[in-house]
Amino acid sequence: MQALGKTLIIFGIVLIGIGLLLNFMHKIPLIGRLPGDIYIQKKNFTFYFPITTSILISIILSLIFWLWSRR
Repeated sequence: MQALGKTLIIFGIVLIGIGLLLNFMHKIPLIGRLPGDIYIQKKNFTFYFPITTSILISIILSLIFWLWSRR
């Protein structure tokens, strides 16, 4: 039971972190507007694929999880 409690607490902290990130993402400069992000806008069509932003976030999360696993 104690392990389940710790897991739920960690899950809650992660959810709070994601919520804060989503609320303040517009204040982080360049996120979503990096060179390499694909943005196509036509008359009745808009396509947006943030490939560079996705790669950057993936690298940051991989580094965080790698550091966490070394603990």
